[in-house]
Amino acid sequence: MAVMDKRLITLPNPHLRQTSKKVGVIDDKIRELVRHMEDITLDWEEGREHEVGVALAAIQMDMPLRIVVIRNNFDDKADKTFHALINPVITKYEGGLLEDFEGCLSVKDLYGKVPRYDKVRVKALDLSGKEVRFSAEGFLARVFQHEIDHTNGKVFIDHIKDAREAFYALDDAGELMQLDYEKDIADNKTLWEY
Repeated sequence: MAVMDKRLITLPNPHLRQTSKKVGVIDDKIRELVRHMEDITLDWEEGREHEVGVALAAIQMDMPLRIVVIRNNFDDKADKTFHALINPVITKYEGGLLEDFEGCLSVKDLYGKVPRYDKVRVKALDLSGKEVRFSAEGFLARVFQHEIDHTNGKVFIDHIKDAREAFYALDDAGELMQLDYEKDIADNKTLWEY
């Protein structure tokens, strides 16, 4: 199937929980996939007043490759530029674990309060094949952990499966409201069948 035929997949699609393969050669097909990932992320946020398309992993388009795209400016929806990382890995976790809210383009209408390290060191390849290394902290560190989890077949809700008070949804005003674990989460086959 051609890259441009790919669409965003969501739970309960079991492919979201498969491990992605390393990219061997960064060629025009990989660059086309990256452009399409950026487009899919921007399409997702279109018409969503209270949400921003922050990042995407290739597996979210049913392409099991270790590729992620991360928006350059999370605070400005007008900035539609991204940075692509090929074969990203976290080389070191630093600081403490902090709980904060996460959502996911592949987990519809659900947010969770997820513990993540507040600092990480990452290495990857850029689109020219050059190795890049950097440190990230705060929200950017959270984004890296979330996206690299995707390449390892993990979705953010897997970190909080038994955390009864960790699940939320957005109301019409864009405020997060806590969900009833028993009613909305525990037996929700969309989330847990894989």
